[in-house]
Order: sequence, then C-alpha cells, then structure tokens
Amino acid sequence: MTTQAQDPHDQGLSADLARMQVQGLQRRQALAWLLGASGLSLIGCGGSDSSEAAASGGTTSGTVTGTTTGSCSQIPTETAGPYPGDGSNNANGSLANALALSGIVRSDIRASIAGASGVAGGVPLTLTLRLVNSNAGCAGLAGYAIYLWHCDREGRYSMYSSGVTAENYLRGVQVTGSDGLVTFSTIIPGCYDGRMPHMHFEVYRSASTAQSYATKLRTSQIAFPTDVCSNVYNNAPGYSASVSNLARISFATDNVFSDGVGLQTASLSGSVAQGYSGAMTVAISV
Repeated sequence: MTTQAQDPHDQGLSADLARMQVQGLQRRQALAWLLGASGLSLIGCGGSDSSEAAASGGTTSGTVTGTTTGSCSQIPTETAGPYPGDGSNNANGSLANALALSGIVRSDIRASIAGASGVAGGVPLTLTLRLVNSNAGCAGLAGYAIYLWHCDREGRYSMYSSGVTAENYLRGVQVTGSDGLVTFSTIIPGCYDGRMPHMHFEVYRSASTAQSYATKLRTSQIAFPTDVCSNVYNNAPGYSASVSNLARISFATDNVFSDGVGLQTASLSGSVAQGYSGAMTVAISV
C-alpha cells in the first residue's frame, strides 16, 4: 500500500537509519533516565541459578552498569517458531517479511506500520537488551541490529493469526548503541496454549543486513518470571485466556525452556497499574 510522502515511516531503511543517527543522543539520554529511575538490573553475563529461580517465582531488580568484565556464556540458539515474519516462510499465501517494511526500525512496536493501523493493547513493558561479545570480556557490541517479535495479549501473532493477518504490530528492529543497549516499548505478552510466555529475537550485524533471515547471526527467545505474568493475567483486561493457559504449562514442560532458562530470563520490575521495565543481557560470539 502506498502512503503519503510526508509519512516518516514510508521513506525506507536509509531514512530510518538517518533518523536514528540524529536521535541517538536523545535515545541514550532517555534510556539512562529510564534505567536510573527504575533501578533495574541487566542479568549478569552467563546467567545464574538466581535468575532461573526468578523465572519460576521471584521478581528481581538491581543496578545497570555501562561496562561488564569477566566471561559470559552465549545465549542458547532457539527456534524462531512458525511466526517469525523474517522472510523465511509464508503467511496466508504470501511471503511474510516484516523486515522489508519501511518504518520497521523503531523503538515503540505497539502499533502497526506501513499502511496498517492496528495497535496492540496490554500492560506496557519497556524492555532493554544489552548485546555483548562473549569473546571480548562481555564488551558491548555497537551497531548491531536486534529484531524482536512476540504475540499480543490474546496470544495472536500479527501477520499470521486469524483476526490480525493485516497487522504487523509487536515487531521491530533496534540498533545497539556504543554500550550495546537497545530498548523496546511493547506490552507484556499473553500466554497461548502449550508455551510459557516468551518473546523471540534475531541478531544481525547491522540494520542494513537485517532485511532477511538469511543474514541473521543468532536466534533465541526471552522468558519472563511466572509470578509477574500471573499477576498481569489475573489483574489486567484482555488477558483472560492466558490465566488457564499458564496454569497448564511450566518451564519444566515447555518444549523450548525445559532445558533451563538461566541465560534467557528477563528481570522485571513495576506493576500492572504503572507498567513494567525489563532487562536482559544477550551474549553472542563474534
């Protein structure tokens, strides 16, 4: 669909990257304020038993630092699942590639783009990821691109699921700053039958290469603390189906997370009323 020329989301990837360079300082300042205000911690490189315990019960918080020393373990490779929207499969008879959409490089992924108008409702979540190099003392990786996608509060994936095939919300790309950080404004995902609540992501060498799954460096998934998800599902509108779905699944029986989530669990802080902030370190080898 052709949109009006003045629409900033319809000027292509090069325009997206130019805007990001101009807005980079503002993004970092806003991120520093956010993390300082929340007192949020990025999970330490390599994970720990405490982070895995948090996934099954406790909510964690702490302090974010701009540098990391020591060694860290690479995040496990996981399936992209059937709804990646990265050009690797079809949806409803046509190639599904959100990465080719103008405006896909963005921080707030709650609204659809490129002519679609849907907005995903749900409890707000500001998610910060820090991409680090496991071969360089957990140093932040600058200039890499992270493509994040997940289901809505009803458990549906845009582009694929009945009722939202014309939408592309809850999909977006961010480029890491000099500290390896990216931030996404999204929602707490719902829990659909057979899976624990989760998000998917792919790592690319740059935004210019993040146009097809063929150039991705790593695919993995993010898990969330069960107690936080249960609280959201029982107290926020729109998540009613997630209550019973979560009751039927656990990390031990999940077909992706059953081998452990110590390296894949985001720490969360906040409330249903005010929304949540979350963070996780993602280590890859480059």
